[in-house]
Amino acid sequence: MTGRHSRTHVESATPAPAVDDDATAVIPSVAAAEPPTSILQQLGGISGMIYSAVPVVVFVLVNSVASLVPALVAAIVVALGIAVWRLVRREPLQPAVSGLFGVAIGAFLAYRTGEARNFFLLGIWYSALLAVVFGVSALVRWPLAGVIWHGINGDGQGWRQDRELRRAYTLATVLWSVMFAVKFVAQQWLYDANQPGWLAVARIGGYALTGLALLGTVWAVRRARQRTAAAQPT
Repeated sequence: MTGRHSRTHVESATPAPAVDDDATAVIPSVAAAEPPTSILQQLGGISGMIYSAVPVVVFVLVNSVASLVPALVAAIVVALGIAVWRLVRREPLQPAVSGLFGVAIGAFLAYRTGEARNFFLLGIWYSALLAVVFGVSALVRWPLAGVIWHGINGDGQGWRQDRELRRAYTLATVLWSVMFAVKFVAQQWLYDANQPGWLAVARIGGYALTGLALLGTVWAVRRARQRTAAAQPT
């Protein structure tokens, strides 16, 4: 056997570098996913965010020119109309149903207490709850930004074995926690000041904060793309 043939035999027998199965478990779907589109779809899309703001605006406007009860009825009717509209157009119903449920609970609380500000009470404390849940998930190394994203796409949770991915999703999760905490503090302050009009402004303006948290999650998902693509064998 010649030296050249010997070298060829040795090179072909050399095993390829080992690749961590956990680190590459999410390669197919992460590499093909479109983070901004997919996450926005889970939030109901841009139209879903707009639809969720309409009943709030209607409630404040009617309450300012009429009284509490007509305002509550108007908000519920509008939320129900939006749900029917999305059903007719065959759009995702989950955001509309969630919005209708939230409006109904808020209307019930406001009606029972006779205070317009209680229309926003459920959303205020829901933000507080989410701030705690996201924060705790980051502390226990199960950052919800990653858990939710890979759960939506059916990737499994193998990404947790990659330190860099876990760190990226932890930062995104902390960003969501801070966003919810800021929304809670701002709206609770307006609630204590009994400012339902400004509460509506804060509720709608909170979508800008959601956008920032969304960008953080998009960054984490793109980081996941880079890491998993680099781990693929060539």
